[in-house]
Amino acid sequence: MIDREAEELSAFSRKLALKAGAILKKGFKHRLKVRFKGRIDPVTDADLKSEKSIIASIDRYYPRHEILTEESGSGGGKSPYRWIIDPLDGTVNYSHAFPVYGVSVALEYKGEIVLGAVYDPQLNEMFWARKGAGAFLNGKKIHVSPQNNLQRALLATGFAYDISTARRNNLGLFARLAKKAEGIRRLGSAALDLCWLAAGRLDGFWELKLHPWDTAAAKIIVEEAGGKITRFKGEKYSIFDKEILATNGKLHPAMKKVLAG
Repeated sequence: MIDREAEELSAFSRKLALKAGAILKKGFKHRLKVRFKGRIDPVTDADLKSEKSIIASIDRYYPRHEILTEESGSGGGKSPYRWIIDPLDGTVNYSHAFPVYGVSVALEYKGEIVLGAVYDPQLNEMFWARKGAGAFLNGKKIHVSPQNNLQRALLATGFAYDISTARRNNLGLFARLAKKAEGIRRLGSAALDLCWLAAGRLDGFWELKLHPWDTAAAKIIVEEAGGKITRFKGEKYSIFDKEILATNGKLHPAMKKVLAG
């Protein structure tokens, strides 16, 4: 992929996220139609409207590209391009009128994530990155924090929807890290957690059982901001993996040690 094409696609991804974000913000605090895929795994009409908007735009301008989305699954043919979309990351928050949620749009080219955009409609913050070009927030370049002391670090995490039934549920890891870090936050949106890490607001993040659309866009944003993402023991991370450790790089050894028990 040449730079000009990559920049055009990156700008397109931001337009997709911005348009979908406007739909979400318009519906925020309104009466929602909510159904549940699991005990605490909701889908709102806003999810579906946001996703429909994104898919319609991709189909119009790049009809041969594949699409992987949270609500509609995977579609397309044999294109080397695949869009990976979360039309509403933070659905539980959104359904309770808790103002932390976003839209995540990533593009994979020949199996590699090459660009991503995550938009927070409530704060009007657009995080984006393109491979080799750095990471940005509303046009300003961002970088991870310089924190190298876990005792002074602010971390974030989340809990999977099967927390009440699964034996591996993150509660033990939370307790361990809560004793080591200065603080831990639970925002309810993995995409925004990772973007806030990229912007230096958080120093580390870990979670279990995320999905490709949760991390695809934010992964490249963190990496282009100078951060590091692996599995818990330091193995290479794939967006299809079920554990993720993301830090500013300097905290990686300390967090790995705690997560290993």
